[in-house]
Amino acid sequence: MAEKSWEMLEGACRGCKKCRLWETRTNIVIGTGNKNADIMFVGEGPGRQEDLTGEPFVGDAGKLLDKMLSAINLSRNEVYIANVVKCRPPGNRDPHDDEQEACLNYLRYQLMLVKPKIVVCLGRIASRVIISPDFRITKDRGKWYDKKGYKFIATYHPSALLRDPSKKRPAWEDFKSIRKMYDSIK
Repeated sequence: MAEKSWEMLEGACRGCKKCRLWETRTNIVIGTGNKNADIMFVGEGPGRQEDLTGEPFVGDAGKLLDKMLSAINLSRNEVYIANVVKCRPPGNRDPHDDEQEACLNYLRYQLMLVKPKIVVCLGRIASRVIISPDFRITKDRGKWYDKKGYKFIATYHPSALLRDPSKKRPAWEDFKSIRKMYDSIK
């Protein structure tokens, strides 16, 4: 049954024309990792490398995310990784509100299928879509939120860490908190 549901999600995403992003995509980028994971990471949208490969977080930001996961003794095989939007915004711009809205039900369906206990929002866009429209990444990151049976936390997007290394220390604190919460729910 679950595999059929994943096939339905993937088919719906592949045929999606709910917003203009489908016109410029090379590949749809749905998600990767353990489909039964206790932790789900959600970024904002695919970049150039992700659009080419059809897999989230495979560029420089993805390599950094892999290192961050490894630092808390996790790997891609143990978590599920997705994005708010499933198609690359042109020029790696932020996805527009209508584009985020067009993909939101796909993300909700992924949450329903994976059933994670912890959802980690990577960056401002994912945090605002998932936690609260008023979310401020510099002020609110690192705090835990309970919502609809999930534990949510937001941290800086790995690409922000590549642009501004001063954010690495707070992100490291967030990842240690994620590990601690994960250990407490296992």
